[in-house]
Amino acid sequence: MTDHRAELIAAAVAALEKAYAPYSNHPVGAALLANDDAIYAGCNIENAAYPLGQCAEATAIGNMVLSGGSRVKHLVVVGPGEHLCTPCGGCRQKLREFSGRTGIPITICDQRGNILLETNSADLLPFSFGPENVDRIRS
Repeated sequence: MTDHRAELIAAAVAALEKAYAPYSNHPVGAALLANDDAIYAGCNIENAAYPLGQCAEATAIGNMVLSGGSRVKHLVVVGPGEHLCTPCGGCRQKLREFSGRTGIPITICDQRGNILLETNSADLLPFSFGPENVDRIRS
């Protein structure tokens, strides 16, 4: 398996540079490797109704789904400062939906692409709730 980490980091840094974050001044970029071995990037997008913005990870996942991808294999998140910028709770759940219970590698970087943390989505969301936990009505 090819290590796409450098490509993912470059794509996430480029996405951070496109972020629309005029209210928080906290631009975030994300890039993911999908099951089709394509890289999908996303940035955060804020608006005046502050809590209704969209996270970089959600944008990347949406781009993947729109292009036909269905599974995330690795995620890189790039934040604007020296502190860790890990996925929020909602994005952790979105990642769970598209990565499965065992999780995927997650790489957290600063705005220059320096790796700050290597972790796993299952470690960020232990005892997660996923598609297999949903009871479906059987006919």
